[in-house]
Amino acid sequence: MNIDLAVVPVAGRGTRLLPLTKSQPKEMLPVGRKPVVQYVVEELARCGMKRILFVTGPGKTAIENHFDIDAELITYLRESGKEEYLAHLSFEREDIEYFYVRQRRQLGLGHAVLCARRFVNGQCFVVALGDSILGLHERSRIVEVMIERFNATAAAAVINFEEVATEEIGEYGVALPKQQNAEVFELLDIVEKPDPERAPSNLAVAGRYVFSPVIFDALTETPLGKGGEIQLTDAIRQLIREGRKVIGVRMPPNERRYDIGHFESYFRAVVEFALADEQLGHRLRRYFGVEITNTPMK
Repeated sequence: MNIDLAVVPVAGRGTRLLPLTKSQPKEMLPVGRKPVVQYVVEELARCGMKRILFVTGPGKTAIENHFDIDAELITYLRESGKEEYLAHLSFEREDIEYFYVRQRRQLGLGHAVLCARRFVNGQCFVVALGDSILGLHERSRIVEVMIERFNATAAAAVINFEEVATEEIGEYGVALPKQQNAEVFELLDIVEKPDPERAPSNLAVAGRYVFSPVIFDALTETPLGKGGEIQLTDAIRQLIREGRKVIGVRMPPNERRYDIGHFESYFRAVVEFALADEQLGHRLRRYFGVEITNTPMK
């Protein structure tokens, strides 16, 4: 089955990153040479997505503006002898159609996905969180692997997971895998933001999902959960309880997720991407007296 549609929720207020997010979306914060959401879109484009639906909210028009073709800017660069900067706008030419829908009430990630129901219209689709970068400099192809597993197993959902430290477990949905230590495993359960001492594992949802449209029925039936919101994790749990197959895919060991959700993770992403910059990274590494390796900083 060819899946070429992705839903990217970007409606969250980003309160943990105030005051940076008071007047700009957290998804538009710079990491390296690009805003966060551009890494997400370029990753999806490499993985075969042709249509992207952004689920937006108040104050998110900068995202729409960023992915528009800015003919006036292009003309200015050409006429002012700054054509070398045109290469930085190559993302505008991605073979992708962009669509937007508003999440009119802040009722959580599950509700944001539910807002896409009419647009998805019975198709299978990808969900990619707009504030999570996978891989240093957007090299991840985990979504392709997830789609392959989705098709091979006739699953209702495939979810990307990564191992996290004990102190981070309470921030994510956490898997109870049927096969321990497997790269691909079936889920026996999934728990939203468990207490670390009661968590079923240290495998946390890593910001990418592939769903069949049955997820919408589960979301419709899901009551408000933690924080008074409709939790996507609770809807996935409902699929498992109905006997539907839900598959987990473990993040490759040489890859990691950059969660731009709070200042510590944001600062880490900014530093790592700057040190790895192809043009200026070597100067920064020399300035700070550090060596770059293939292993991300912990």
